[in-house]
Amino acid sequence: MRSAAKFFATILLVAGFTHTAPSQVEDPDPFAAALEAEGEGKTKVEFLSEVQSISPGKPFEVTLKLTHPEGWHSYFINPAGVGLTLDPSWDLPKGFSVERIAWPTPHIGETAGQKTYGYDNTVYHLFKITPPSDLEIASQAVISTSPKWQICDLKRCVVEPGFGPKVSYRVNLEVKAAAEVNPAHADSFQAARAMLPKALPAELTFQASTDSNTITILLTPASAVEGDQVYFFDFDGQMDAQADPEIERADDGLRWTIKRMKGVKAEKPGSLAGVLVIGEHSYAVEVEYGKMASPPVSMGTLLSILGGMFIGGMILNLMPCVFPVIGLKIMGFVQQSGEDRKTIFVHGLIYAVGVVISFWVLSGLLLALREGAIGAAGQEVSWGFQLQNPWVVWVLMLIMFVLALNMFGVFEIGVSATSVGSNLTHKQGVGGSFFSGVLATVVATPCSAPFLGVAIGLAFGLSPFLFMVAFTVMALGLAFPYVLLSTFPRLVEKLPRPGAWMESFKQAMSFLLFGTAGFLLWVYASQIELSGMLKAVIGLTSLAIGLWVYGRWCTIAKAKRTRMIGFGVAIFFAALGLAASKPPAKGMKWEAWSPEVAQQALEEGRPVYVDFTATWCVTCQVNKGRAYPRKIQALFKAHNILPLKADYTNYSPEIGKAIDELGRNAVPVNVLYVPGEENPHLTEELFGAKYMDAFIKEHLGEPDASDDSSKMTDEQLR
Repeated sequence: MRSAAKFFATILLVAGFTHTAPSQVEDPDPFAAALEAEGEGKTKVEFLSEVQSISPGKPFEVTLKLTHPEGWHSYFINPAGVGLTLDPSWDLPKGFSVERIAWPTPHIGETAGQKTYGYDNTVYHLFKITPPSDLEIASQAVISTSPKWQICDLKRCVVEPGFGPKVSYRVNLEVKAAAEVNPAHADSFQAARAMLPKALPAELTFQASTDSNTITILLTPASAVEGDQVYFFDFDGQMDAQADPEIERADDGLRWTIKRMKGVKAEKPGSLAGVLVIGEHSYAVEVEYGKMASPPVSMGTLLSILGGMFIGGMILNLMPCVFPVIGLKIMGFVQQSGEDRKTIFVHGLIYAVGVVISFWVLSGLLLALREGAIGAAGQEVSWGFQLQNPWVVWVLMLIMFVLALNMFGVFEIGVSATSVGSNLTHKQGVGGSFFSGVLATVVATPCSAPFLGVAIGLAFGLSPFLFMVAFTVMALGLAFPYVLLSTFPRLVEKLPRPGAWMESFKQAMSFLLFGTAGFLLWVYASQIELSGMLKAVIGLTSLAIGLWVYGRWCTIAKAKRTRMIGFGVAIFFAALGLAASKPPAKGMKWEAWSPEVAQQALEEGRPVYVDFTATWCVTCQVNKGRAYPRKIQALFKAHNILPLKADYTNYSPEIGKAIDELGRNAVPVNVLYVPGEENPHLTEELFGAKYMDAFIKEHLGEPDASDDSSKMTDEQLR
C-alpha cells in the first residue's frame, strides 16, 4: 500500500508540472482560476527587508513571506517523499553574499496518503545578506529574488508561480554610514524568528546512533523531556518519514527510533542534522553518529529473547540449509546403534561443542565488528554476514558439492558410509562429529532470519555479554535434538539397524546436498560478474570429473600404475576446477548502451567502447573473463574511455540494427568509437588482455607516461 501511495503521489507531482500552464504577468493563471472557482486564491508572496537602509560590510536580514491558500502547504528542505522545496534564486549586486539563517520548524502533513514535511498557512524564510565593505555611501542597492516552490493539498500539487517568465520581487535600499531599521516590518521579522528552531538547552543531551535498519536518538535525562510528543525532522532524508517512530522512556533517557531510509545518499552520512520538536518547542541539532549504551533490559524481555533464540535454534534443524546435515547425523546415529552409552553420549556432546564454538566464533566476530574493535567503527553488520563474502560462499558451495558427490557414490572417503569425517565408531569419529556441528552452524545462519528476525534484532541491542549469551542459547537450541538422542540411547535404538537400506538413504540425502550447493551457487552468482558465473559452472564440472576419476580408478582394487595415473588426472581436473570457479577479480564497470549515451560521450570528446553481448554467447563470456583485467581497466581510465554494454540476451531491434550497421550478424561484437573519426574500429571475435592492450594503443596511442597504472607487463596482460 505504501508503494502504491508513493506512486500516486509522484503522479501528482508530475501533474503539478504539467497542469500549470506558462503564465505571463498579463495572462490568466489556470491554477489561480481553478482556486478562485473554489473561493480560494494562490499563495501571496511578500519580500521584506528588516532595514530601510544598509551600511557597508554590515549584514542585514530579509524574509520571504508565503501565505498559502487554505488547505495547501509548501515544503521543508526534506519534503519526506514527493515535493519541491523553496528555491529563492537570488539576483544580488556585485560583492553581496546571501545565506539562509535556518529552516523554519515544519510540521507533518499529508498528500495522496503520504506523510509530508512542510508548512501550512503562513511561513517565513529568513536569510542574511552581507554587503561588501567597500560599498559606496549614498548609492542604491537592489536586492532581487525570483523564487519557485510547490504547494499541495490532500490530492493536488502545483508549482508556483508557474512555468512562464520568472516573477521577481525586489527591495531598493539606500547605502548610508549607519543602517536604519524599518519599523513597519518589525512584527514580520519577530514572527519569522519565532518559527526558527532554537539552540538545544544545556540541560538536554542529544545522541544519535544508526545501523542498517534504524536510526535511534537518545535524549537525556528523560526528565528534561516532557511527554512523548517528540519528533525529529532530518534535513537529508536519512529517516523513513512514512514509518512510525518508536518511543521508549527509561532511566537513562528517552529513546526515539525510526526506520532508516534505504538507498539515500546523505550529504554527511556520518552525522545527523535536523530539527528536534518536543511539544511546542523546536531545536536545531547536528551531531556525529556514535555508540550509545544499550537500554536496560528487563528480566521478562531477556527471557523472551533467550526463549525465542532457543526455539528458533531447534527449528533451524528443519530448514533447507541445515536439513542435509541432519542426514549426515542420522547416519552417524544409526551406526552408533549397539554402541555403549558413553560413546554415544560423547559424540552428541562433541557435536554440540562444535555448534557452540562455531556460534561463538561467528557471534564474536560480529560483536567485534559492531563495537568497532575490527574494521570501521559502527559499520553495518548483520547475522549471516559471512555469506556476504564470495570466498566464504565459494568454499561452502564446494564443501556441499563434494559431500553430495561422495554421498551419491561418485567416490568414497573411507570404507563405509559415514557422517562428515569418517567412521564415528572409531576414534577419528570425534572429529567428524565436531565438524558436523561446525558445518551445521555455518549453513544455518542464512536460514535464521525468517524465524529469528525479531529475536536476533533484539539481541543486537543487548550488551556484549548478553549478546554472546543470546547466541549461545541459539546454538544450544540447534544442538539440542542431537544431545537428546545421545543422552537417551533407547531413542537411538529405535532407529533402524545398519543395512543395505543405508546406501539408498545416503544417495537420497545427496540430492539435498546438491540442492544446498545449488542455493549457494545462486548466492555466489549474485556476487560475481556473469562471465565469472560461466567459469564457476565449468569449474564445478571439472571438479566433478576429477572426483569421478578418483572414485573410478583410484580404488585399492586397481593396479598401482592405474592408481598413480588416476591420481594425476584427478588432481589435474580438481585443480582446474578450483582455479576456474574461484571468485574472480573485480571486472570492468559497464554502463548500459544506447545510441544517445554513446553519441553524447563522443560529442564531449570521449572515446566509447561498446560490447555487444548476450548471456547465451559463450565467446562473449570468455572474452569478458580474459580481456579486461585490472591493468586494462586502468588503460580505459587513462584514455577516459566510456565502456558500454549492449545486452542482446533478449531480442532488441535497436541493438540488432546497430550490429547490422557494423557489418556483423551475430554477437560478440566489440567496437571502439573515437571522437572525430568517421569509421568505428572493430575487434576480433575472440581476444584477450594482450590483444586489447595493443588494440587500444593502436587507435588511441600510448597513455600519459606520468600514469604509472597504465604500464603493463606481458605477465599482467595474460
